[in-house]
Amino acid sequence: MMRVPFCTHIMSWFITNLISAFLLPPLNLLLLALAGLLLWQKRPRVARALLASAFTLLWLLSTPFVAESLLQSLEGAAPALDTRSPNAHVQAADAIVVLGGGTYFHAPEYAGDTVSSATLQRLRFAAKLYRDTAKPVLVTGGKPLGNSRSEAQQMQQVLEQEFRVPVHWTEDESDNTFENARFSYKLLQQAGIKRIYLVTHAWHMPRATLVFQAAGFAVVPAPTAYTTRYQADLMAFVPNASALRDSQVFMHELIGLLWYRLKSCPPLTRKHHESTHQMGRTGCISG
Repeated sequence: MMRVPFCTHIMSWFITNLISAFLLPPLNLLLLALAGLLLWQKRPRVARALLASAFTLLWLLSTPFVAESLLQSLEGAAPALDTRSPNAHVQAADAIVVLGGGTYFHAPEYAGDTVSSATLQRLRFAAKLYRDTAKPVLVTGGKPLGNSRSEAQQMQQVLEQEFRVPVHWTEDESDNTFENARFSYKLLQQAGIKRIYLVTHAWHMPRATLVFQAAGFAVVPAPTAYTTRYQADLMAFVPNASALRDSQVFMHELIGLLWYRLKSCPPLTRKHHESTHQMGRTGCISG
């Protein structure tokens, strides 16, 4: 596989994330407030509306009740998978694909890079799924920041050494969900596998399912790490930084879904589903 030059790779990552920062809170709300301040003298009514909107949205998106409700609206599309139910055979698949969720860089207690807490949540559920189904496991995740060890290598180490789960395939070239799907398809196609359990966060599942289906897979969603709360209390309505982060995740997923759908072909029919693995070449979905 042809490798992208390191400088080009990093620049592409920087530009993508810079654009993302402008579209997501808190920067998009700060820019909205800044626009209001700049218009204060010339257009006071518009300025007041912009400032009020920025403040209101910042307050709401920083509120746990609102942020959790937003994430749950994504998670509702993918109910939890129960492999031990009487109807489990209906959703049976031939392999387990686990998506990387980031790296814990320079972890002092592990003397180097290891999986992030988000990736660890996915690996834990993948290990459970492996014990329930005995299906072979593929881990996927590259080096988006150009670090020395890919996410897939870190995931393989944790699964095999800590969960005692063998990893059959390691896909370590991908830098985003689209590439996760495309490169994983190339690996599993050689083994004649098209129907997979897809393991990722519940809020990420709608976008991941869309992309993996477009790559040519039949997907059985296996979501984990749902957004839950023991009980709703007054603190659920008090703004905090964690809630703003959750709202950022929601908006990132929403923008990603809209982007993929704008760049995708018309809705798939059974007839075209068999040829959807060609989408990467035809440009129906990319990015």
